[in-house]
Amino acid sequence: MKEIISVIRITKMNETKQALIDAGISAFTATGRVMGRGKGQVHYDILQGAEEGHPEAIEQLGNTPRLVAKRILTVVVPDELAQTAIDTIIKTNQTGKHGDGKIFVTPILETVRVRTGEAGDAALN
Repeated sequence: MKEIISVIRITKMNETKQALIDAGISAFTATGRVMGRGKGQVHYDILQGAEEGHPEAIEQLGNTPRLVAKRILTVVVPDELAQTAIDTIIKTNQTGKHGDGKIFVTPILETVRVRTGEAGDAALN
């Protein structure tokens, strides 16, 4: 089993959920609004405002690190679905621009369904 943790744009959440469902992965957990940053140093909303010529946004741009709102989507899948989940998340979220997100993949040693006591891959279905 693999845990796939993806940090994605807030605006891509619904599209990503639907793409995962369409790919046969219907169970996942989403964490609400989280704040973080990669290598970039601007808040994308401010950057967009500056690009549109708004003076107040241009003034706010600086060299200090800015945190950007994102979502975290966590999926635990059997090993054979891991690449499908990763490919689906990439295809749905890749714009080619900074801020597209990150995907982290970790092994899961065991999964147990609380309601029935089922373990392993059976607990995922």
